[in-house]
Amino acid sequence: MCSNVKKLPKNSFYTKKLAEGCKYCQKGSKMVLLVTGLCNSNCFYCPLSEKKKGKDVIYANELLVEKDENILMEGELMEAEGTGITGGDPLIVADRTANVIRLLKDYFGEEHHIHLYTSMLDMKKIDLLIESGLDEIRFHPPVELWSKIEKSDFGNIVESIEIDVGIEIPLIPHLMEETKHLLFEVDDYDIDFINLNELEFSETNFYALEKYGYEVKSDISNAVKGSEEMAAEILKLGLKKPIHYCSASFKDAVQLRERIMRRARNVAKPYEIITEDGTFLIGIIIAGKEEMKKIMENFGISKGIMEWNEEKERIETSPFILEEIAEELPFPCYIVEEYPTADRLEVERIPL
Repeated sequence: MCSNVKKLPKNSFYTKKLAEGCKYCQKGSKMVLLVTGLCNSNCFYCPLSEKKKGKDVIYANELLVEKDENILMEGELMEAEGTGITGGDPLIVADRTANVIRLLKDYFGEEHHIHLYTSMLDMKKIDLLIESGLDEIRFHPPVELWSKIEKSDFGNIVESIEIDVGIEIPLIPHLMEETKHLLFEVDDYDIDFINLNELEFSETNFYALEKYGYEVKSDISNAVKGSEEMAAEILKLGLKKPIHYCSASFKDAVQLRERIMRRARNVAKPYEIITEDGTFLIGIIIAGKEEMKKIMENFGISKGIMEWNEEKERIETSPFILEEIAEELPFPCYIVEEYPTADRLEVERIPL
C-alpha cells in the first residue's frame, strides 16, 4: 500500500492516519481475516484460492477457523496489532462480521485497528459494522461501475460515513480509461485515500487474465506486465486525494515476509531453524514412529530435538543433526523448507 504516496497534506490529521497505516504495512502486523469466500461481484481478476473462492469459510491468515478461539489464537501467534477483514465480501455475512469486530476489540483492545474491504453499497450493513467498532472501510467498486460511478449511490454513501474511507482497486491495463474516469470522479468525493494494487496472476484467475493477452512481467514475479507502468501514469494525473500504490514485490517481500516472521518466532520448535525470510528449515526422516526411539538412542539425540509428526507421518529433527547422521540411516532423509503458517506450505525439499 505504501510504496508510493502522492500529495500528502502537511501536518494534517490524515497524514497522521497514513503514518499509522504505513506502520502496520511495513511491520506486517495485521492479521488477514477472511470471513467468507462468498461474493456477488464475480470479478474476472479475483485471485482468491480454490479452497476459499465461492465457499462460506473463515480463515485467519491460513488457519481454517472452526470457532472464535481460533481467530484469537492466530492473532496471538502473530502478535497482531490490527486486522484486515476481507472476503469474498464481508457484508454478505454482516452479522458474522459485526460479531468478529466486537470479538477482536473486546480481546485485543480498542487500539486494535480494523479495516474492511467491500464492493457492496449497503448503508444499513455498513452502519452495523461501524457501530461494532470498525475503524476503516475500503470500497472496491465492481468494474462495471468504474465508467459510471457517478450514477451510483457511492458519493452519498461515503459522505455519510464518519470513519476513514477510501477505495482500493487493481491496476488493469486494458481498463485504463475506465480507471481514469473512476478516479477523477471519486477525487471530488468525501474519501480519505485511493489504494492502487499491482495486478497479479493466481491459480484461479490465470486463464481469465490470459484471455486478455496478459503475461507475467518477469520469471520471478506473478505480477501482470504493464500494471506497474499503469501506476506511473495514474500518479501523473494530478489527483488531489492521497494515492498509495502497492506493488506485488512489496506485498511479498515486506508485508508477507514480516507477517510470517512474526508468527515464526512464536511457533518455532527447538529443532526448527528460522530463515531470514521467516520460513522454517526442518530435517525429516521418512520412517515409522517406532523407529524414532531407536534413532534417538543410537545417536544420543535429546528429547525435544526429535519429534514424530502425526499429521505428516514423519520424524522431524534439526537439519544440522540430520546432515550429520543421514548417511548412517536406512531411510529417506530430506531438508525441508516450510512456511510457519497453519497450513505449513512446503517450499522446497532437498534429499540428503
